[in-house]
Amino acid sequence: MQFTERSNSTRWFIIISSFIIVLLILWNTYNFFQIFKNEERNKMELWALAQKKINSDDLNADLELPFEIIQNPRIPIIVTINDSISLTANIDDQIINDPLELNEFIESIKLQNKPIITQISETKTQYLYYGNSTLINQLKYYPIALLLIIILFGAVVYNFYRATKMSTQNKLWAGMAKETAHQIGTPLSSLIGWLEILKLDNVEPSTIEEIEKDINRLQTITDRFSKVGSEPVLEEKDIVEETKTSFDYLRDRSSKQINFKFIAPEKTLNVAINPALHSWTIENLVKNAIDAMKGKGNLTLVIEDNEDYVKIKVTDSGKGIPKSDFSKVFEPGFTTKRRGWGLGLSLTKRIVQEYHKGKIKVAQSEIGKGTTMQISYKKTNSIS
Repeated sequence: MQFTERSNSTRWFIIISSFIIVLLILWNTYNFFQIFKNEERNKMELWALAQKKINSDDLNADLELPFEIIQNPRIPIIVTINDSISLTANIDDQIINDPLELNEFIESIKLQNKPIITQISETKTQYLYYGNSTLINQLKYYPIALLLIIILFGAVVYNFYRATKMSTQNKLWAGMAKETAHQIGTPLSSLIGWLEILKLDNVEPSTIEEIEKDINRLQTITDRFSKVGSEPVLEEKDIVEETKTSFDYLRDRSSKQINFKFIAPEKTLNVAINPALHSWTIENLVKNAIDAMKGKGNLTLVIEDNEDYVKIKVTDSGKGIPKSDFSKVFEPGFTTKRRGWGLGLSLTKRIVQEYHKGKIKVAQSEIGKGTTMQISYKKTNSIS
């Protein structure tokens, strides 16, 4: 417990520290941006003074230094005197030659920087409009690029952490499943012994038969749990017979208010499956259908032979699933039941896709009318 709390504290410390570092980087970048912007304005003010000197009426003025200052500032500049453009620099000729584009350009650089107003004489007022330099424009997007890099880095770290956590959880669930199978094994062996004693006591054969079915069922459940977390052995089996066996068992032990129907081709359809895990898959789908109908309605299981594939469809007349939840129903923990764990369909998907290399999906569903779940397996006689 202390170790977990310490790990959580460390994790939060790292997250908060990273957040503070990001804020400091962004704040410093913003400060650098403002410093460069102020330096450029100082240069432009000096440039405006030099331009004023050149445009002044003083013919005896020394113009060597002003001309030196105004050489190639590498900043887009428009100078107007009494609303008449007197000078442009570092602006595309296409913009200069088009009055409409030029006015739009002036309006755009006004938003970037306030114009520098210089009074040349009583009758002349100089307005210096200037935009951001290439350096400023590049620096402006630097925080965004930095933030994107940090977000991508955070996403990678999160995915790594989540994958590690899921791997640990899978190992824990697998260990619990195997331990459960081990614990069930002891009383199960005892039940088999008691069953033999009942046979010697000439108990009603039908009673013995039903008890044997339930003991076999417990053995199947134990076998299922023992296979969790390990690579199951696949056998070539008739999918029709294996599915019907599980379907009939559940039908005989379910509510009589449910109308069960089994439809399948009258021929052998061989598929490489693990019988115990396939039985678990059918059980999960049928039980989910029963729960969706609240123990009353129509439940149909159809097996279709579709060239290279066998499709198993379980249809109920229950409440249905919204389209937005079609993919969510297979996520661990997702459930609409008050007392559900949200593991049934998640486990079913893992058995179908990872162990049997098949596919499972919500084939169709309509609110208030029912749902059809579909499994697809590749037939063994079609494998080259």
